[in-house]
Amino acid sequence: MGLVIFGAMALYLVLAIFAVTGAISHARKQGKTVKCWGWGAALVMYLIPFWDWIPTVVTHQYYCATEAGFWVYKTPEQWKKENPGVMETLVAQEVTVPSKRVGDDDNWVSTYSLNQRVLWINEHRGPLLLYRWNLESTLVDSNANEVLARAIDFYTAQTRGGGGWRGWKFWLAVDHCPTHGNDAKQFGDYLAQIKGAKK
Repeated sequence: MGLVIFGAMALYLVLAIFAVTGAISHARKQGKTVKCWGWGAALVMYLIPFWDWIPTVVTHQYYCATEAGFWVYKTPEQWKKENPGVMETLVAQEVTVPSKRVGDDDNWVSTYSLNQRVLWINEHRGPLLLYRWNLESTLVDSNANEVLARAIDFYTAQTRGGGGWRGWKFWLAVDHCPTHGNDAKQFGDYLAQIKGAKK
């Protein structure tokens, strides 16, 4: 498949060179501005496959800067203080299989029981504007129905869930927001403090 993709790209590059040289040749024969015709043809050939590259990158960066991140609404210490003696009774559950999952391949919500009190909810939404995707992870106290912590991330990986013809546009693929590594670590650290002891 890689050979087919790179072969198609090479063929398109050859066609683009022919289109630009043809436009320049036409401009010379007609006495028109060679630079305008040459650059115009190059721009058209560039925009055919890449028209959404800059808008996708800019949109992804905007949402990463304004909506992505990690938030703590109640620290483990605060939760323990409000629920004295409860942490010692909590037993960590296996989280390899969700206790509940609803939705389809693109839009779904998976719920994991970390212990008797805390749920780990993952919500996947997309495709959003310019084929973006959103992943939100939340830790919830199921007794109080209260959000304890949340992490939000975006990606534009085109080959994911039903990419169709867009799956060829591998140059648009951005797996995470720039802060994802740090956000995921903080979320994992919080989860470890609140999940309870193993049996």
